[in-house]
Amino acid sequence: MNDFINKKVVPNAIKFSNTRPIKALKDGMMYGLPFLIVGSIFLLFANIPIPIVAKVIKQSGWADVFNQVYQSSFNLMSIFAVIGISYVYIKNEGIELAIPGSLSALGAFILLLPYQVKAQSGEIIPNIISKDWTSGKGMICAILIGLASGWIYSFCLKKNWRIKMPEGVPPAVANSFSALIPTSAVLICAGAVFATFKFLIKSNFSEVIYSTVQVPLQGVTDSLGGVIIMAFAMSLFWWCGIHGGAICGAILTPILQSNLAANQAILDSGRKLTLENGGHIFSQQFWSNYLCMTGGGIIVGIVIYNAFFAKAPMLRELGKLSLLPNIFNISEPIIFGVPVVMNLYLAVPFMLFPVLVGAASYLLMQAGILPLFSGVLAPWTTPPIISGFIIGGWRTALWQLIIIILSTLFYWPFIRKYDQTLISK
Repeated sequence: MNDFINKKVVPNAIKFSNTRPIKALKDGMMYGLPFLIVGSIFLLFANIPIPIVAKVIKQSGWADVFNQVYQSSFNLMSIFAVIGISYVYIKNEGIELAIPGSLSALGAFILLLPYQVKAQSGEIIPNIISKDWTSGKGMICAILIGLASGWIYSFCLKKNWRIKMPEGVPPAVANSFSALIPTSAVLICAGAVFATFKFLIKSNFSEVIYSTVQVPLQGVTDSLGGVIIMAFAMSLFWWCGIHGGAICGAILTPILQSNLAANQAILDSGRKLTLENGGHIFSQQFWSNYLCMTGGGIIVGIVIYNAFFAKAPMLRELGKLSLLPNIFNISEPIIFGVPVVMNLYLAVPFMLFPVLVGAASYLLMQAGILPLFSGVLAPWTTPPIISGFIIGGWRTALWQLIIIILSTLFYWPFIRKYDQTLISK
């Protein structure tokens, strides 16, 4: 079994995670994260969960200021994505002129968006781009255009298709001309795609991608089965010694951020955030603050046992050293120090517990016992319970506390058996 995992599973998983598109997707999406966190903080300010304070903020006009800051970040989510993904792709190709390439990707993205909106009266208003498309609704388009633009731009420069300026020309001017042909290639290709969809399909590229790709993907992931599969896959990768959060997160983050934006859009429209109104359960907060709470495998139970109850000196010292990092959701010292990797004593709880937490959290949210998440995000290093209060109030914080207790009880017999094995050696 170990030979099969080491020879077949691990190399292929590492190869997949190191492909240029996946690396560009994983690293490129991170460029927009600071904006989303700052925006979510101002969203929290605009919606303080204390009625008296909230009323004062609203009547004073400060709620409009806070909402403006929030919207300036969340409503540009797809723009951050297309710039970040194309930039990382081009840099990973070893090309220094990455910024013009990422701007050409942005131009292609804008070119392929619908240039009209439908008013409440039913009137079609031309020459306007809806903020929905630059927010979560355009996320998959942003990914596809970012990757394609990055490839086209890199291909042109690697083929040395550039305008070379004579010696003595300032570098800024020379670089602008060097990027002229690759940028033209990106925009010409985007224009050809726009024309193809306009004249042959009688639709718009972004609208087709949204309805045929993004909506089904959101439906598949935002299901009990999707939660279970992703929770298990993440833990399996970690157990094999691969960063499960990075691999699964690269695939999931665009969809989960789109779900987050859709949830906040429901609240912005004045409706209640419910499943009946189109709310999503599996959003970025569900992933970060339930499935990845205290790190891969939700291993706080192992940390607590090691720090306070372990008999083996190695486990006890490791537990004390990893206690503080684990409070901030860092699990690598335990995963690679115990180690959890390839450890048959801990395989069952490590892969099963996140699945159970994911399923229970999903069903509790589906039943209305736990709240759906709005657009408020907490930095991933925010300690559990505190993060729960920030993103979902006291019910979410209480559920995180229960998860910590359950993690301790669930892991206890398995880590205790492993502890006894180490002592007997």
